[in-house]
Amino acid sequence: MATAVDEDKVMEFLGQVVTDAGAAVAGLCTSLGDRLGLYTAMAGAGPLTSAQLAEKTGLVERYVTEWLAAQVAGQYVRYIADEDAYLLPDENAAVLADPTAPTYAAGFLTMMQALYGSEDALMEAFRTGEGVGWEEHSAALFAGTAKFFRPGYSGALVSEWLPAMNGTVGKLERGAEVADIGCGYGYSTMLMAQAYPESHFHGFDFHQPSIEAARKIAEEQGVSDRVRFDVATAQDFPGDGYDLITFFDCLHDMGDPGSALTHAQQSLAEDGSCMIVEPNVSADVQENINPIGRAVVSASVAVCLPAALAQHGPQSMGNHAGEAALRDLADDAGLHHWRLAAESPVNRVYAVSR
Repeated sequence: MATAVDEDKVMEFLGQVVTDAGAAVAGLCTSLGDRLGLYTAMAGAGPLTSAQLAEKTGLVERYVTEWLAAQVAGQYVRYIADEDAYLLPDENAAVLADPTAPTYAAGFLTMMQALYGSEDALMEAFRTGEGVGWEEHSAALFAGTAKFFRPGYSGALVSEWLPAMNGTVGKLERGAEVADIGCGYGYSTMLMAQAYPESHFHGFDFHQPSIEAARKIAEEQGVSDRVRFDVATAQDFPGDGYDLITFFDCLHDMGDPGSALTHAQQSLAEDGSCMIVEPNVSADVQENINPIGRAVVSASVAVCLPAALAQHGPQSMGNHAGEAALRDLADDAGLHHWRLAAESPVNRVYAVSR
């Protein structure tokens, strides 16, 4: 006998799905506002009419007016009726308008273009078990990933995470050799280089376009004298005697993370250590029932797991494999000392050594 459906719960869940659908469409508007400089133009400017904002950004007013209406509907922007003007509150600007601010979050929406564009490839992957390589996505994913992670690293890497790695800051101040594995656009590498000019930093990534972008950014930031970026995988990056080897939100994307850790162990100086930064989500799916958990684990479906499977390695962890699985991999690689060094709402930072 069929169980009666609770119509109130149906309507409640329908409301949730409609809310999610609205957020998904609004995300496109957020990405447009970010990429077109609309939020930046509004930040600190006080109330602006649509004509003023269009003139300030060099955009067509009719489109700007429509975009502003969507921003008001989502409560990202306030409408001031008696002036027929629009205001981006300072608090909202701190999240939407400044890519260097630790609270900046619009970068995540930049990735949406790439993620939705890969839907057909993901459908095929679900059917075949094959992967979707990182390089198979559009460039919006690479830029968006860099923009998303940069604020968190800027806010915590030098001030909190490195000091939590016992003895590492002293080495960096005196002059250390550092390898940043899976560096992408190299923002993590360059943050360390700016803070510790006596040390040398080597960024490695298997993705040539990201390495080229990192080299350009290093030139712009004036750190090319102590930073070098090269194409290499986590299993074959060159050099040894590294005082510090870092993995920023990338170990779980690898098809063979165990070999990556083994190579890192073999490439460390005698008293060197690894910093492994991973998402702050759990192997227990119920513990991820929160906004951050939802965003991170959904990204694993779209990017992390398919990227690992595309490498045809022995493992495909996804980004919520959990601390125990990572610790076991490190132990098997000869990295027997494992400690949670720091934690943020988005990341967990592990200090790992022989």
